Amino acid sequence: PGAAYLHYCPNETIDGIAIEEAPNFGDDVVVTADLSSTILSREIDVSRYGVIYAGAQKNIGPAGLTLIIVREDLLGKASVACPSILDYSILSANDSMFNTPPTFAWYLSGLVFKWLKEQGGVAAMDKINQQKADLLYSTIDNSGFYRNDVAAANRSRMNVPFQLADSALDKLFLEESFAAGLHALKGHRVVGGMRASIYNAMPLAGVKALTDFMQDFERRHG
Repeated sequence: PGAAYLHYCPNETIDGIAIEEAPNFGDDVVVTADLSSTILSREIDVSRYGVIYAGAQKNIGPAGLTLIIVREDLLGKASVACPSILDYSILSANDSMFNTPPTFAWYLSGLVFKWLKEQGGVAAMDKINQQKADLLYSTIDNSGFYRNDVAAANRSRMNVPFQLADSALDKLFLEESFAAGLHALKGHRVVGGMRASIYNAMPLAGVKALTDFMQDFERRHG
């Protein structure tokens, strides 16, 4: 109570925890959200938020670019200590060109936006992402060899961590999966195990290749 805003992040990438329902904290609460790993993966009602910020590096483009969506009535309220380059009202008044922008990141992000529209837009991507997540989670849950400890209602569709029944096989799993063309599956150092980040750029065929490998690895080492 009395806070200037509430900060909200619907997808936690390390443990693969997500909040699927839209925030509902009351009309008088300014919700500021980090949607870096959620943006463009599903449809979002932006009217529920006061401020949305999203780093490009997950679903938009290369690192070095951040997308900001700000409710107009919140502009002009920056702290006097806020540098001009971080003042949203100044950025808005200058069409995001107050300083020299990262032009190459902008260009690549534009190509991603065109590609996304060709796929059918965010609504189509939402369905594809659900298919990818369902395939991977069902492979884990039906195996008896792999496990994911996140409650089903809070599982991330973008980041899927999983553990092997025998952690002594972790190194072998990573070596064999890498040799099979499946890279960057090592879990975060805080959690360990494995983690598959299946953002928009990862096709359904890529997830199918991973689940096929997982089933084969289980047959050989389970």
